[in-house]
Amino acid sequence: MITWVMYDIKDDKARTRVAKYCKQAGLYRVQYSVFLGTMNANQKDSLELQIELEIDDTIDKVYIFPMSKNELQETVLLGQAFDKNLVSDQVKALFF
Repeated sequence: MITWVMYDIKDDKARTRVAKYCKQAGLYRVQYSVFLGTMNANQKDSLELQIELEIDDTIDKVYIFPMSKNELQETVLLGQAFDKNLVSDQVKALFF
């Protein structure tokens, strides 16, 4: 499944570790606190558990959105939707 992970994490160390977990899960950074990629249900569950251990659930915010390829292709991107320095061809391929 295609998965978005978006977060707002206050602690620098926790934020860095969450980004590392997203990359290890095979997700691609599309903005500083936004990752996108494909993963199976087990990978998503594992990532969710890793993130839960890092964040302060009283102040931090994390969103994990699974979606189908059709839903992704219907996504509207406006302005500078992706950081061109971060987005890879693998991410661009998800939209086509």
